[in-house]
Amino acid sequence: MLLNVEPEGGNQTAPVVFILLDFNSEVLHMLLFILFLAMYIATMAGNILIVILVVTDQHLQTPMYFLLGNLSCLETCYSSTIMPRMLVSFLSGDKSISISGCFAQLYFFCYLGTAECYFLAVMSYDRYLAICKPLHYSMLMNGRICSLLIAGSWIIGTLPVNICIPWVSQLNFCGPNKIDHFFCDLTPVIRLSCNDTHLVEMTVFILSSIDTLPPFLITITSYICIIKSILRIPSTTGKQKAFSTCSSHVTVVACFYGSLMIVYVLPDMSSLSELKKVFSLFYTLLTPLINPLIYSLRNKEVKEALKKTFKILYGTHKIIGVGNS
Repeated sequence: MLLNVEPEGGNQTAPVVFILLDFNSEVLHMLLFILFLAMYIATMAGNILIVILVVTDQHLQTPMYFLLGNLSCLETCYSSTIMPRMLVSFLSGDKSISISGCFAQLYFFCYLGTAECYFLAVMSYDRYLAICKPLHYSMLMNGRICSLLIAGSWIIGTLPVNICIPWVSQLNFCGPNKIDHFFCDLTPVIRLSCNDTHLVEMTVFILSSIDTLPPFLITITSYICIIKSILRIPSTTGKQKAFSTCSSHVTVVACFYGSLMIVYVLPDMSSLSELKKVFSLFYTLLTPLINPLIYSLRNKEVKEALKKTFKILYGTHKIIGVGNS
């Protein structure tokens, strides 16, 4: 990826690095480091565990869990795009990031964020078929269709990113180099350019809308149909159980899309900048953390697979212990 950082004016100096958002308090540095490290470890452990269970347990070889396994894989990569660099900053106090490193982070952050929109849409469609079309589920969500939907979700996220990020990377950066954010995000990076960026910003907005609005509408429509179907269940117990699962999924979707809208749809005003930074933590840190809890670890099949895995590991440990003694 080529980066254009040549100054346009003779008295301006092209930055060698960008500086991410600074925290002046050393105490705050350590508190944030401990908090985010705990969140990162929990996120990685939960999502990697789901991937391992889905791959190794035959009872989880179904479209729903195949989707969950891919979502957990995506969340693992998504968290690793943002969190390690933040942890290094909090621990060392070094807020600088190379320009190439910033655009690499920006590329994968935008790509994985877009792919997650489609994964959530596919998973909501899967639940819609399972609840509203149970007799046709095995035909409409077979292995081939499931694989195509997953492959499409991974691929389609690259389309706007491969247009926007190379274009943004060709802008001239010749003045201030401090990014007013925790990580490299499109709007704060574009603000640092000394070019006229109106066309770039408009293109980014249009492509982002085209790529994220359809999965959002699919997700919302699917859950509306699911809720309508649940309301028709005669059994109060069955209705409560279905609502419990559905409400958890809707909570994750609302957290993800709600925070995205606050950050990217609300007007770009200085009075809202701090609010946007706080809500950016929801879709970058909180959603990857709670996804395995909401979608997977509360499911009966996953709990059984988890117990089975621990029994196998415990039995192997005992055999090794007896052999060593």
